[in-house]
Amino acid sequence: MQPRIPRQPDPDQAGRRSDGDARLSAELAAVISGARRRAVRDADRQVDTAHVLHSLLEYDPEVRDVFDGAPQVARLLGYLVQRSIGYGLRWQGSVEDSGAVPVVAEADGLSPMAAGALEYARARAARRGDEPARGVDLLAALVVDKEARAVEVLARAGIDAGEVYARIDSRPESYVGESGC
Repeated sequence: MQPRIPRQPDPDQAGRRSDGDARLSAELAAVISGARRRAVRDADRQVDTAHVLHSLLEYDPEVRDVFDGAPQVARLLGYLVQRSIGYGLRWQGSVEDSGAVPVVAEADGLSPMAAGALEYARARAARRGDEPARGVDLLAALVVDKEARAVEVLARAGIDAGEVYARIDSRPESYVGESGC
């Protein structure tokens, strides 16, 4: 029987950024913090890519601009909200990991895919010569792996992850050489 109250973060760790978060912009650290709060609220053991996508849409206007406008973002947010009360319940207690993204040793409460997406975003920003990573770097990382829960949520909202990546990659400030990362 699972406890009714999800595991809470260690009070000594509350408010402290992890070493991984230190390499993120303040905005992206806020996104990850919001995703962590959402995972706790949803009674999920780990922060997965859908939590991160939801938080990105809430906190980062540049990420919202990647989508085709308000109706598409509203539909996507609707599916993300439904995740905690409906179809996302089947994900509780399972670990999000397709094996396509290298697993990061210290995930700091993130699913292997979410941790890998952060590493991908950092590498993408570094190749562009722009550190720390931005929200669009993380969005690009979320849509790369077809097994990611974020990609499943996008598909349920009628949004093609490949098209999202192409929009990100076509932005002049996103150029990192050789077709993205």
